[in-house]
Amino acid sequence: MHANDGFRELGRQQCLTLLATVPVGRVVYTCQALPAVFPVNFALDADGAVLLRTSADSALARAVDGAVVAFEADEVDAAVYSGWSVVVTGRAAVVTDTAERERLERIGPRPWVPSPEEVLMRIGPELVTGRELVGGRTVYGVRLSARTPVPAARAGDRPAPG
Repeated sequence: MHANDGFRELGRQQCLTLLATVPVGRVVYTCQALPAVFPVNFALDADGAVLLRTSADSALARAVDGAVVAFEADEVDAAVYSGWSVVVTGRAAVVTDTAERERLERIGPRPWVPSPEEVLMRIGPELVTGRELVGGRTVYGVRLSARTPVPAARAGDRPAPG
């Protein structure tokens, strides 16, 4: 991230505080040597670890157990050009310790789609990074909302082949 790109870097505690305000994020992992992204609901443990609950036989559980993954969550207000994004990078692991699993059962997350056999997964917070854009103003002092938005192209807007 360039120091003058219009975003402000967030500290670890700021990142974790923001993460606790949203219910859904994305796990980024490798699947057949390609990047894969999977949306999940989550909770945070006291140390900042991301907690997931999924079916024991899910492709997600098989793909990420023991792997280094990234977890990303964000919040954006497009009307005022503001928002934040936080990434937690660390090793994902299925929680197998009985006492630890019982403790984590109490703090969540609750499954949105329960399955007969579920596992709790924990992503260790080895690296926590984030950035935010507040009120649509860049560090250059340029007000983003003053810029004329470029309309999205529609399929029918293409020039005819000539």
